[in-house]
Amino acid sequence: MVFSSATFLFYFLPIFLSLYYFLPTKNLVLLVASLIFYAWGEPAFVPILVFSALLNYSFGRWIASAKRHRRLLLSLGIAFNIGLLVKYKYAAFLAEALNEVILPWHVSIDVPRIILPLGISFFTFQGISYLIDVYRKEVSAQKSLLVFAMYKAMFPQLVAGPIVRYKQIADEIEHRVIGNERIGQGAKQFVAGLAQKVLIANAVGYCANRIFAIDAANLDAPTSWIGIACYTIQILYDFAGYSNMAIGIGHMIGFTYPPNFEQPYSSLSLTEFWRRWHISLSSWFRDYLYIPFGGNRVSPLRTYVNLALVFFLCGLWHGAAWTFVIWGCWHGAILILERSGFGRVLAKLPAPVAQAYTLFVVMLGWVFFRAPDLPYAFAYLQAMCGLHAATPATLPWQMALSTSAAAALAIGALLALVRQEQLAALGEWLMRKRIGGPVAFAATMAAYVFSVASLASGTYNPFIYFRF
Repeated sequence: MVFSSATFLFYFLPIFLSLYYFLPTKNLVLLVASLIFYAWGEPAFVPILVFSALLNYSFGRWIASAKRHRRLLLSLGIAFNIGLLVKYKYAAFLAEALNEVILPWHVSIDVPRIILPLGISFFTFQGISYLIDVYRKEVSAQKSLLVFAMYKAMFPQLVAGPIVRYKQIADEIEHRVIGNERIGQGAKQFVAGLAQKVLIANAVGYCANRIFAIDAANLDAPTSWIGIACYTIQILYDFAGYSNMAIGIGHMIGFTYPPNFEQPYSSLSLTEFWRRWHISLSSWFRDYLYIPFGGNRVSPLRTYVNLALVFFLCGLWHGAAWTFVIWGCWHGAILILERSGFGRVLAKLPAPVAQAYTLFVVMLGWVFFRAPDLPYAFAYLQAMCGLHAATPATLPWQMALSTSAAAALAIGALLALVRQEQLAALGEWLMRKRIGGPVAFAATMAAYVFSVASLASGTYNPFIYFRF
């Protein structure tokens, strides 16, 4: 079940909220609803989620109460979490890589066919952060298995984040305040995310998929650039929209989830981009990997190694394929370049130039992220450079880019490229004119009506991050 579906919008969410608001056992209602939500598409994965909750609950209690061997218990808990992730997400990738290594000896091992459980990357990292925070005594271990299971299974952030750390909502787990103002705030953010997903991401995503389905050797430069531009807008509003819906539902049930996107395409460097893109993931890697490895407090060479390792793992976290590894390494290499001195050059450039550079670097990386394999990615980059200009495109961009997709691309790009301070200035101007409230209400209602109408018409409605 996805948030941008009629089943969720008109059945699941209203029934859940009614029970949640009127029944006193809110944690139990949320737990049961979350398990139903998770089981809707793949009921076979529910035992994995339950096992992960039981595993991390047990290790959290053991670490908190242990007088000795706390580090060993932490290591075992992390190992079990990583082992779960490796088994379901990376076993096939590792087997294929090993087969390439042993190919000269004319032997091979069977490649396992395992279906990836929804959200396993998110709830595994969630469990690891919980154990580390308990070990560091930054949070007390949860004593109630039911309450901890509710935290692990909490459906708004379960399958696509943001990665909500236990310590971020520990107080609200025990005591949460739900008022009309907060419910209204959550509803507005949910509708904003729904519109981002349905009206922008879905529209440009259909165009991107049509272009990326073409043999890259048959693409000309304009078509390939239109394709990656559409994907650049699609992945932002697909994921940011889903995050906003999750955060909005969180507000409606009394939880404050961390922000996940803050105008990342308005960044003036790739370093700034990663402070604005998938914030819950980048901050997770920073706090639980980069800083423990020494961060930038060590020698420049060691700092560069830390950055390279973190972004290699970041790429691998997104998917068990070489395309994701190359994407992560590309970002790591550019970040090392900026840290080694190029960042100071960027800071002296006019803002539009620095922003154009950042967007160009990000778009090149998205080619690897979107491509089905490395040969296609390199061929697509050649098409972007015009090296296939002599070959007529099998689908000219004028045919791939419909009027609705072109409008969504233009609106999405305009909203994405505006700097945050400019948006804040516009909001302040509207408030001074005393029209901020009515404009926001009208925009929210229009966004909801158009989103529902689009869903009712049966338009293209995938969700990218279900792959991860």
